[in-house]
Amino acid sequence: MYNLGGLADEAGARLKMRGETISIAESAAGGLIASSLLAVPGASAYFVGGVVVYTRAARRGLVGITDADLAGFRPSTEAYAMLLARRIRQRQGTVWGLGETGATGPTGNRYGDAAGHCCIAVSGPREVVVTLETGNADRAENMRAFTAKALQTLVEALGT
Repeated sequence: MYNLGGLADEAGARLKMRGETISIAESAAGGLIASSLLAVPGASAYFVGGVVVYTRAARRGLVGITDADLAGFRPSTEAYAMLLARRIRQRQGTVWGLGETGATGPTGNRYGDAAGHCCIAVSGPREVVVTLETGNADRAENMRAFTAKALQTLVEALGT
């Protein structure tokens, strides 16, 4: 696992201190966001569940997002990341939900986004959405960068 412990530790500490829970719906990060949060001792106090939504079938089966839910926008956008965050939060009954979608590389995705494109959303008492463009085609490095940005965005959304 990549060394993302500092950000995961900070997010976990804030969630535990507040007595709040989180669930994750990630795509391009491939489970690294969830595994980073789960690597923190005491994660069972705040981590409820996570899913990797990598295909249309997974999107429909794991988070209940249908093609009709995507009317007017497409995956790999800020709107889609927020839909993921809100839906996983709702389905898992957590205080916070985090959604991530993107194109890791070495090529772009079928929607026209270049490798290194990622959208991240946090839904909860505060909602935040960001886009990251790494400009990098290295798949593993992008997965690490997407995870780091997701954890950073979560920490910022949680505040102090």
